[in-house]
Amino acid sequence: MADIDTNNNTSTVSNDLRNRIFFTIFILCIYRLGTFVPLAGIDPYALQDVMASTQKGLLGMFNVFAGGAVSRMAIFALGIMPYISASIIVQLLTGVSDYFKNLKDQGEIGRKKITQITRYGTVLIATLQGYGVAVGLENSANLVISPGIYFKIMTTITLVAGTTFLMWLGEQITSRGIGNGISLIIFSGIVAEIPRALASTFELGRTGALSPLMIIGIFILLIVTVMFIVFVERAMRKILINYPKRQMGNKVYGGQSSHLPLKINTAGVIPAIFASALLLLPMTFSNFGLSDSEVFLQISSLFSQGKPLYMSLYAFGIIFFSFFYTSIVFNPNETAENLRKYGGYVPGIRPGERTAQYIETILTRLTTIGACYLTLVCLMPEFLISKYPIPFYLGGTSILIVVVVAMDTVSQVQTRLMSTQYESLIKKAKFSK
Repeated sequence: MADIDTNNNTSTVSNDLRNRIFFTIFILCIYRLGTFVPLAGIDPYALQDVMASTQKGLLGMFNVFAGGAVSRMAIFALGIMPYISASIIVQLLTGVSDYFKNLKDQGEIGRKKITQITRYGTVLIATLQGYGVAVGLENSANLVISPGIYFKIMTTITLVAGTTFLMWLGEQITSRGIGNGISLIIFSGIVAEIPRALASTFELGRTGALSPLMIIGIFILLIVTVMFIVFVERAMRKILINYPKRQMGNKVYGGQSSHLPLKINTAGVIPAIFASALLLLPMTFSNFGLSDSEVFLQISSLFSQGKPLYMSLYAFGIIFFSFFYTSIVFNPNETAENLRKYGGYVPGIRPGERTAQYIETILTRLTTIGACYLTLVCLMPEFLISKYPIPFYLGGTSILIVVVVAMDTVSQVQTRLMSTQYESLIKKAKFSK
């Protein structure tokens, strides 16, 4: 009887995991369908001609994060980037504003309020970007069939609704599926366009735009980049933690040792996404009647692949958000206090403030290495893209997002499988007693 109950429990949990995976796939399929639904009132042939000549620079990066929806000018053309921009603003305010600090300290209630504020910010940013896209489309010759205020209003509402729906889909994946919903949406958009990018790369080789040796070198670089990302993401620094022996009655407890694992890249893929989002923010204002300005055109030319300003701002953004996001997700003082509370200590280091300083020093060194690693992975292929007609989907940022999100998702699946096994073992032990 005990075996039957345990088997039923294992089967139930396995069904739950399978349902979560199928639910995640279903939501991602809905997202991919939306990237092929075009905005109303746009000439598709004129759009194809315009997009064929403007796939470099920030527009190309925007198209990557939108899963190709920008090149098709679909209802999901803004993608999830307004939500990411709003998240950046809210997290920055959390570090400088007392109001947001208090919300963060309120636990679950404060987290819900911060999430609600982020949603309002997403709608506001999406409205600005949507209107900017509508104006930009009208400024392009022969692109809009019937320009006017009706087209602007309809396009803005459609794009804002698309972004809001994407934000809701991401939240559904996070709560009812597997993995981080927002990251998986970006991941699926990149992965879905990679076959097309590979096909276009081979086509460039067939036409002679790229030499066969160059194509082989590109694929070798991609494989080495993936291996390097996996190696660094798995690497961690383990801090030895000792627990003293405690005697309670006739029994002695404790006297064990464990480790505090600190990843080299604690922030994950967030710094690359946040830095890209900040570089894409100027595009919000690029279409408000500025596209014909010589000053604006000169400034825009500085934000293309390989330009010093573009690379410098991108590198600075990655390094800044590496340290900023790490400081949010990991608090050395809180960790040291928890160790002291449960009697744990680092050998040779006093519990309390000295332990916090020791952990913070190690974390700072690891974050420095992690920031350099992210900058190297994201920028090295960008120089290659700037000199050769290689699709954006084979760039460093795209590969980084794909590999890291895939590893995180697989890790969550393994964690759920492990928890299932532990639960079944515990129940067997209880029934055997």
